Amino acid sequence: MKILETVGIDVSKLVIDVIVHSNQCFSQFENTPNGLKKMCKWAFKESSHSAENVLFVFEHTGLYSHTLAVYLSENDIPFAMVPGLEIKRSLGITRGKDDKIDASKIARYAFRLRDEIKPYKLPAKNILKLKSLLSIRDRMVKQRAGYKASLREQKRVYQCNENKVLFSTQENITVQLTKQIGLLDSTIMDIVLSDEQLSNTYKLITSVKSVGQQTALFLIVHTDCFTKFGNSRKFASYCGIAPFPHKSGTSIRGRTQVNSLANKKIKTLFDLCAKSAILHNPEMKKYYNTRVEQGKSKMCVINIIRNKLLSRIFAVVNRQTPYVDLQLYCNN
Repeated sequence: MKILETVGIDVSKLVIDVIVHSNQCFSQFENTPNGLKKMCKWAFKESSHSAENVLFVFEHTGLYSHTLAVYLSENDIPFAMVPGLEIKRSLGITRGKDDKIDASKIARYAFRLRDEIKPYKLPAKNILKLKSLLSIRDRMVKQRAGYKASLREQKRVYQCNENKVLFSTQENITVQLTKQIGLLDSTIMDIVLSDEQLSNTYKLITSVKSVGQQTALFLIVHTDCFTKFGNSRKFASYCGIAPFPHKSGTSIRGRTQVNSLANKKIKTLFDLCAKSAILHNPEMKKYYNTRVEQGKSKMCVINIIRNKLLSRIFAVVNRQTPYVDLQLYCNN
């Protein structure tokens, strides 16, 4: 596709603000299927280029941009979803905020990068379902942990006889949350096992030692079943476990470290996987102890193990064969 025109869209809950880059024509539409239909018709009319050369661009705003992404995808209209931080940092110093100005900035950003930007492809329906279910499950797990922590502290401080309702209410909420989490887990696995590609990928990922169910599911969702990232290094950067240098000239000589811009959830999951590997995988345990004895910091070695596990996951998925523990053959 050759991009000759870009249409910037600022998405909000009820309306979308739209601007055509070439002539700065502006209009506002409802964030509904009918409003989106009118928006596309208006944009193609106002642009001097043919429809196949027009790219619609908007920020990824989660639930609010979902309807727009689905509509454009179903109608085979090229579009791109871009992180808001990327747009903000690419345009230099700005003052104030306005929806029309934001739409113009998005259109200008996309036009400047029209030779590099790639149209977005919406993930398969099962992956979208998994993403929503994993999101609500994660929220419920945090809520349950919060209730358990507060209940434990209240029982330590308050008298049980005088606060039965306070305690029983929180205990019942915890029980119900546990039941709902179990139901979500069952539904999630039904979706995975009913899809041949997802099921096969899930089995390959979990064949790697110390990589569990939740890590496998989040990897499938955030890599779009390993189609969004070309290699493990790119995904390591995305989830915040890839080390980067910090130096400039002769005065700045910082140590190599990971960046704070990351998917914190996946980073946390890989941290748990690495620590599990150190405890239960003899190979990783030996590697960890050896590097620490050599003077490496513990966190540095844990991060190396995170990357080792990620590299193994990408390797088994790319070659479509389960992980083979070569240590077993070496020992024999």
